[in-house]
Amino acid sequence: MLSITLPDGSVREVEPGTTPAAIAAAIGPGLAKAAIAARVDGELRDLSRPLTRDSTLALVTQRDEAEALELARHDLAHVLAEAVQHLFPGTQITFGPATDDGFYYDFAPKERPFTDEDLPAIEEEMRRIIARNEPFTREVWTREQLIETWQRQGETFKAEWAAELPDHEELTIYRQGEWLDMCRGPHMPTTGRLDPQAFKLTRVSGAYWRGDQKNAMLSRIYGTGWLNKKQLDAHLHMLQEAAKRDHRRIGQDMDLFHLQAEAQGSVFWHPKGFVLWRQLEAYMRRRLDAADYAEVKTPQLMDARQWEQSGHWGKYRENMFVVPDEIPNVEEEGPVLSGEGDLMALKPMNCPAHVLIFKQGIKSYRDLPIRMAEFGCCHRNEPHGALHGIMRVRQFTQDDAHIFVREDQLVEEVRKFCELLDSVYRDLGFEDYAVKLALRPDKRFGDDAMWDKSEQELRDAVHASGLSEAIKAKFEELPGEGAFYAPKLEFHLTDAIGRTWQVGTIQSDRVLPERLDASYVGEDGQRHRPVMLHRAILGTFERFIGILIEHHAGRFPLWLAPVQAVVATIVSDADDYAAEVAAALRAAGIRVETDTRNEKINYKVREHSVAKVPVLLVVGKREAEERKVALRRLGSQAQEVVTLDAAVAMLRGEATAPDLR
Repeated sequence: MLSITLPDGSVREVEPGTTPAAIAAAIGPGLAKAAIAARVDGELRDLSRPLTRDSTLALVTQRDEAEALELARHDLAHVLAEAVQHLFPGTQITFGPATDDGFYYDFAPKERPFTDEDLPAIEEEMRRIIARNEPFTREVWTREQLIETWQRQGETFKAEWAAELPDHEELTIYRQGEWLDMCRGPHMPTTGRLDPQAFKLTRVSGAYWRGDQKNAMLSRIYGTGWLNKKQLDAHLHMLQEAAKRDHRRIGQDMDLFHLQAEAQGSVFWHPKGFVLWRQLEAYMRRRLDAADYAEVKTPQLMDARQWEQSGHWGKYRENMFVVPDEIPNVEEEGPVLSGEGDLMALKPMNCPAHVLIFKQGIKSYRDLPIRMAEFGCCHRNEPHGALHGIMRVRQFTQDDAHIFVREDQLVEEVRKFCELLDSVYRDLGFEDYAVKLALRPDKRFGDDAMWDKSEQELRDAVHASGLSEAIKAKFEELPGEGAFYAPKLEFHLTDAIGRTWQVGTIQSDRVLPERLDASYVGEDGQRHRPVMLHRAILGTFERFIGILIEHHAGRFPLWLAPVQAVVATIVSDADDYAAEVAAALRAAGIRVETDTRNEKINYKVREHSVAKVPVLLVVGKREAEERKVALRRLGSQAQEVVTLDAAVAMLRGEATAPDLR
């Protein structure tokens, strides 16, 4: 008999081969009906998979939302593939994973690529498959069975993949009725457990087989999938809101920046966009000055040998832009590169250069902590398909800093950083965020003792910090997601429409100081290694500005707005007064423009509303005579008539950055 331990600590003795579904039925019919999967010794499995050894067992229902969503989206990918092959005979299948908000599947159509016009018919076929309530059944096959089956069915892509699978692994397929696919699983018991109204196919795009542009182009069909229609409707509404807030569209409306093929992955900042950048940079610089950081500037190009010594060359080479230090003369077949020592790379990060500054001169234990900040321009060779507006670029500027500390200073420095970061986020309009601890990855430098110590120090710092209890309550750990050299705290912001963005980070690194031989003289007169804290609050200026645009929908707080006010005239007789109003505002530090065009005031109001100007000061003949202005706030139909002096005083106060109030 097998001993199966349930979550409440009770133990059931069952025959070998008993399934989790049978145990659920023995507990009660309600649980048998609600269960959709099982977690056996921590591993998510099908309800129908037999138990073969003493185990812990937890039955999964739709109340376990994370697991249930993963299962539903995986099931929907299979249902999508069957629907496509039924409607379009001869279509080959490839891969179809679940995603963070749904699923997709890549197909090789027989006749033509799929289009968005095909999606409604595919959705209806998917609903018919769900209604059939076919069971998902798991079978173990040999590699030879897989290859022979796929070749017989004309599935050349699947056959190619099956031929590369290892012999020693258990290879499984899943059936739903007569249709089957290679899959590790698990799945819910039947297709009928899916809500037919809780998914929607969203778009079609091209995708290369196995992600290689040298291979065949496939048709990728995306969908979003949820547990019920209410969740789907909420997600679709969020997508609509996200489209309205798209930073690329708003950036164009506000004339902030543009992107073009001549500098792929880099941003052309327009004057108004760079005003926003400078305001953010000036604010961050004041906060860092107050927190006792010293600002530095380091080279863009560094020798490949430096990157090899730091460990980045081996771990990060494919993402680096590499240049020879001598350009061969092609016509004369000039100097031939003799090896990696003749290569230089644009820096993808600032940390090795900061270590080199730290190593200049002898450092004492009394000098630490040393807080070294840089608004460092970096370059990373991101894949073309990964680029996205200013959110994912190849040239970017980090609000980067590295803090060199003694072992006994580490927890306190991380605590201080958490509190600085919390204050900055609140100033920028983000009060809801989560802290996550990314733990050691499989491939890493350093021994387990070092990682144990580093991870625990970051835990201790979060708990010792002055972060709110609500934020501490959301603290979670992410196994395997740390950097190759250090664990890290990640800070995930929640924006105005509920999306999360990972921005800030702090990493506790004992590897790089060792590899680059950084040291200080301790109280004992001996050399010691500092711990190096890599930290950023915004992450990168480009991405954070994109997040700010979408969070505020372009309606920035007055202190950040590129144009804070426009003085607009009703009649030309008020032109001179408009110039006087603008001069008074400008003298008070307000970024102001005038609009004296011969256009109707309603037209001007609409135009400046599209450009997200926070304040419009309307002046006509009466306002000029009485030295008043009519204030109109962005998004409001109301206007407030006040004296010019009162308007200047009011806007001066509102336009002051939070740290200067």
